[in-house]
This record gives sequence, structure tokens and C-alpha cells, in this order.
Amino acid sequence: MRYTIKDFNKQFKTDADCLEYIYKQRYPEGAKCEKCGIQGNFYPVVVRGVTRRSYACQCGNQIYPCEGTIFHKSPTSLRTWFFAMFLMTASKNGVSAKELERQVGVTYKCAWRMAHQIRQLLAEETPMLKGNVEADETWVGGKSDMKRRFAKKTPVVGLLERGDDVIAKVVTRVNRGSLIPNIKNNVEGGSTLMTDEHKAYKSIPKTYYLHEYVKHSALEYVRGNCHTNSLEGFWSQLKRSINGTFHSVSRKHLQKYVNEFSYRCNRRKSDLPMFLHLVADVAAQHAPAV
Repeated sequence: MRYTIKDFNKQFKTDADCLEYIYKQRYPEGAKCEKCGIQGNFYPVVVRGVTRRSYACQCGNQIYPCEGTIFHKSPTSLRTWFFAMFLMTASKNGVSAKELERQVGVTYKCAWRMAHQIRQLLAEETPMLKGNVEADETWVGGKSDMKRRFAKKTPVVGLLERGDDVIAKVVTRVNRGSLIPNIKNNVEGGSTLMTDEHKAYKSIPKTYYLHEYVKHSALEYVRGNCHTNSLEGFWSQLKRSINGTFHSVSRKHLQKYVNEFSYRCNRRKSDLPMFLHLVADVAAQHAPAV
């Protein structure tokens, strides 16, 4: 489903529209007042023509839909937050803080903080992968030299269920100690694992998984149904975006960017626009009051 800037401007004209959407996401049947016990009696609080970020019950009790979310206590308007989220989900290659600064009309410091706050929402709990699962590793950032090829790069390991979700994590080393636990924690037993010939994958428990691999060193990239090309495609998108959009990402923050592209990849077939997925995740940051 397409969701364009016209759709955004039509749905979210003001801060009040944004607040109402968050309220309805958190309380789809209307909030129940803790003071009087009546449900659905809340209305937005407007003071001198300005809508506050609160809803009041007829008994006078107030609730705050943004409490506990990334919007909580932020002086930045809700529509500005929503527009930044729209930009970050509308672009396949991501949006840098400098681009947010220009498009949203805030300072660079504010744009950088907003971008990282939004990325915190993209760290999701992905269900266990099953069926045909590809496993691979890559190195991101830094410049290589002839003697120490990966000395300045950061390793990332990944798992991808064919036609479904991807799980990618930043690690300190690519060895049996990082690869095998990652597989056991995220792939169901009985699945078929497809890897390259990295020696660490030889330790995959054969009692739990069927293991097939291709020999990249022998220029073998596909053998029947066995390949890691889907995950290689994800790595390619991640690296192109980091190099072209962000230019440089530190080890400290790399996992946030990896989460962003995993989140985007895992919703590529969803009928609901990714922006609305993200807004729903904001509303679900903490349990609604009953």
C-alpha cells in the first residue's frame, strides 16, 4: 500500500491530529478512568486555543497518551516528530540527520537526537526463523589494508528466512562462539541452514539442523536450492545505504542502523504502510492504562 506525502498531510494536519492518533492506538476502545471508573469519557484538553498533550475525563482526571514514549517531555511538536518518522520510513536508503535538519526545520542536534530516538523503536523481537534459513556474516565500515584486511571494520552476523524475516546483529568477532549461539537462539530445530564454507559453521549441531553450504572460494554461489544470495542482497543494501547516505557509522551506534534496515526489510510485504507500523510501535512502548 502506497503512503505518500499527500496522504501524510491529509491525515496529520496538526499536532492535535497526531495526538488523537496516538490516543486511539493506545486506547482503541477508549480509556477507562482510574478515578471514576467510566470508560470512553475522555476529551482533548485545549487551553487558550492550544491543544495540550493530555486528555481529560469529565470528572477532571487527566491522562497523557505520550507518557513513556519518545515524545514524552519533548518540546518538539508532534507533527514534526511524525514528519521525521515519515521521512525515515519512506526512504529505502535511510535519511541522515543533516537531511532531517533541512527537511524538518530543526537544528542538527535536535535532528540527530530525533533520528536515534526513532531508531530505538526499530529494535524488535523477531519470531524464531524456520524452514530454509540463510546464515552469513559481513564487515561494515573502515578502510582495509593489505596486512590487516578487517582490522578497522565491524563484523555483523545475520540470519534470513527465505521470503520472510531477517535478524542481524553486531558482534565483536566472527567465530564459533558468536555464530553458533546466534543460530540456536533464533532458528527453530529441524530447519535447513544454508551457509558459505566458513569453518565456524562446521560446528552447527547436525542433530538439530540440516546444514548445506556453498564454496565461495571455488566460485560456487548457487547449488540447486542452496545459496546465501538473499542475505547477501540485504548486506548489499545495508552497505550501499551506509556509504551513500550516512557515509560513516561508529561501532557504538552501528546496531541501531542495522536494526533500522532489518525493520524495513521485515515489513517489505506488509499491506500497512511502514510509517503507520512505526507510529503503532510508538503507542505500544508501554502498556495502556485500564
